[in-house]
Amino acid sequence: MSIETDIKQTTPFKTPYHRVMVNLMFTSNWVADAQTRILKPFGLTLQQYNVLRILRGQYPDPVKVSDITERMLDKMSNASRLVDKLVAKKLVLRTECPSDRRAVDVVVTDKGLALLKKLDVHQAELEESQRSKLTEEEAVLLSQLLDKLRS
Repeated sequence: MSIETDIKQTTPFKTPYHRVMVNLMFTSNWVADAQTRILKPFGLTLQQYNVLRILRGQYPDPVKVSDITERMLDKMSNASRLVDKLVAKKLVLRTECPSDRRAVDVVVTDKGLALLKKLDVHQAELEESQRSKLTEEEAVLLSQLLDKLRS
C-alpha cells in the first residue's frame, strides 16, 4: 500500500522530499502503535520501555539520569519522571551516586530484567512478522538511508 492510499491523499505531494517526510512520520506512528499494543498489557509506555532497555544495556552498572536523558529515543521525555514511575513499579532502583551526591544512579532490578525478557519474545514476534516485507539487504539499506537523512 502507498502512503497516498493510507492517508487517503488524492493530490500528489509537492516533491519527493515532502512525500518521504510524510511517509516517515506516518510509518513512525505505525511502528509506535504496534509497540504500544505489545507494551500495554504489561503496563508500560514506549518511553518507560526505552528507559528499561537503556538500563539493561548497561547492566549491572548503574546509569545516571542525565545519561538516560541523552540516550532516550524521545528527546521530549522527562527521564526523572519516567524513572519515578519505574521505581514505583519496582522495575528499577534509584540510589544516590557515591561520587556526586547531586547525581542519581539508576539500575534495572531483577523484576525489570524478567519483564524485559518476556517482552523480548513479543518483540521477536513483531520483527519476524516484518521479515516477509523487507529482505535483510533492504533493511540494511533503509537503515543506512535513515542514518544519512539525519546526518
